[in-house]
Amino acid sequence: MNKEIAHKVAKLLLDSESILINTKEPFTYTSGKVGPTYCDMRRLISFPETRSEIMGYAADLIKPLGMDYLAGGETAGIPYAAFLAERLNAPMLYVRKKPKGHGRMAQIEGHVSGDSKNVILIEDLMTVGTSQKIFVDALREAGMTIQNSFVIFSYDIYPQSKENLKEMAIDCHAITNWWAVLDVVKKENYFDNETISSLEEFLNAPEDWAENFQKKAS
Repeated sequence: MNKEIAHKVAKLLLDSESILINTKEPFTYTSGKVGPTYCDMRRLISFPETRSEIMGYAADLIKPLGMDYLAGGETAGIPYAAFLAERLNAPMLYVRKKPKGHGRMAQIEGHVSGDSKNVILIEDLMTVGTSQKIFVDALREAGMTIQNSFVIFSYDIYPQSKENLKEMAIDCHAITNWWAVLDVVKKENYFDNETISSLEEFLNAPEDWAENFQKKAS
């Protein structure tokens, strides 16, 4: 990860409110746990200049990987796969979480031809890699070769993510992460010291932070 670009993109995401931080009234995740951070990469598609700058960095990152196809994961990865496929003049696919219930019963949409079937999976973000496994398995079952994935934002705070990527035999390439965001909010004083300190505590020990918050709230 290029540190300078990671910081630039972190700032772009903060300014577009595509990532949010609230240590006083934390967010509740699908797991039921709470945390002071929220990533909304879907919001980013509505900011053309910001989106274009980030996609430029993304294209530079994935072009050397030499992929034949870009596959967007349903649903948040699809627009970014489309933006990047257009920039790189590359064929695009998209992968459903499960096969369509009618017609061709397809799980992978698009067209694959020829013997070269190297594909890179495109998603908006990675927390621990659970959704990536669904898409990676589907692509491999379809005869595609996949060794790389790309996300705009990687959490990089959960040990399970590295374990999951190793199990899938996938390298995940990200432009930025929470550590870059932390650097930016500290340097540019986005929040008061208490908020920044609480954010840093969460990033270093998310499970402990959530448990302590819930104890205080009860």
